[in-house]
Amino acid sequence: MTYKLTEQQRTRVQERDAQERFDHFLEKTADWEEIWSLADANGCVMLTTDDGESCLPVWPHPDYALDWATEGWEDCEPLKIDLESWFERWTPGLEEDEILVAVFPRLDDEGVLVSSRELSAAIEALFGAGGD
Repeated sequence: MTYKLTEQQRTRVQERDAQERFDHFLEKTADWEEIWSLADANGCVMLTTDDGESCLPVWPHPDYALDWATEGWEDCEPLKIDLESWFERWTPGLEEDEILVAVFPRLDDEGVLVSSRELSAAIEALFGAGGD
């Protein structure tokens, strides 16, 4: 079960710049040990950057993911990824397929783009700093 998110908190966090949203994502992910993306019957939503790179969008809470379920993605639902699965399956799979991770994008901002290994290392660093 994920944390409670009020509309005021949600708005305040979404107004932050990409790096601040990235830091918020890391903190919440380390605390709650879950990552959220979007999926439909065909699988996870994938984005393409302006440079043509494929990305998996991720958020720290399902409500942020739902904010993206527009413009052709209305049938998508939030997909919960527990950290154990992220580290064991998702990270190596995304690396192998050369898919980047778009951390906490907004409709008007692609967020911070990192490799899945870089994201996993950043999350693990928080655990080492007492974030579990």
